[in-house]
Amino acid sequence: MPFLENVLRGRNVPRERMISVAHHYEMFDGVSPINQQNRDLIAALKEELAAHGPNLPIYWGNRNWHPMLPDTLRLMARDGVHNALAFVTSAYSSFSSCRQYRQNIADAQAEVGPEAPQIDKLRAFYNHPLFIEANVDHIRAAMSKVSQNPHLVFTAHSIPEAMAANCDYAAQLAEAGGLIAGALGTERWRLVYQSRSGSPSQPWLGPDITDTLRDLHNQGIDNVVVAPIGFVSDHMEVVYDLDHEAQNVAKELGMTMVRAATAGTHPAFVKMIRELMLERIDNAPARFLGSRGPVHDVCPADCCLPAR
Repeated sequence: MPFLENVLRGRNVPRERMISVAHHYEMFDGVSPINQQNRDLIAALKEELAAHGPNLPIYWGNRNWHPMLPDTLRLMARDGVHNALAFVTSAYSSFSSCRQYRQNIADAQAEVGPEAPQIDKLRAFYNHPLFIEANVDHIRAAMSKVSQNPHLVFTAHSIPEAMAANCDYAAQLAEAGGLIAGALGTERWRLVYQSRSGSPSQPWLGPDITDTLRDLHNQGIDNVVVAPIGFVSDHMEVVYDLDHEAQNVAKELGMTMVRAATAGTHPAFVKMIRELMLERIDNAPARFLGSRGPVHDVCPADCCLPAR
């Protein structure tokens, strides 16, 4: 509950809803899987940097649970760190997946004071070739578990339409889906959303994954692979909303649904983080796929503004 209270602070979410979400965690030993997944990613990145450089220490700070970001910045200051790069575990541009993290960093710096290190956030990476490669590999593995040619469904966290109007979130997701589907050689795909948490009266991006499963079933499609490309690790909103809720809907419909893994600690994804670092350290060229080009290296002042 303390973790959820941090997550939902200031969001006007009824306490009854918070308690119901807490029950989701109880189904998985009462613990969010995201901290261990971050530890695994850090360990894999340490191996990548040890093998190929640069030889830099890795620190880890969270927004909503320990290790909290201000505590991490205090540790960095004690260690004599003056400049750092921030890798945010979100591939896309929006207020909640980019700008809010930048604000979290600024707030933590202000809390720590003048000894806090200067921190530069690495760019969004939704169309980086290695992010696409990691997802393609995991989806291909999922497809191999389905006997017939499945329909591919990409999912991402829904956000309010008013927030989406101020950023490229939906367009970036659509491009990433197209790049992945193209690499897989399939035209049988669609982009949908999951994990809506706002007021029913507020329009959010859709369609929802469960509505899509019912729609596909009505079209005579009974084999689907669901790929949560909007996420980079198999945390609670993946294992509960997809592996539990969506899977139960699929079973009720008599559908075969296989969920692909997220990028996680795939070697290509880990290698991508190093490449993003080298873009800043050595001015290495920014690699990308598709027609939109790499996301700006430094976010403009008016980028991904919060919804009114």
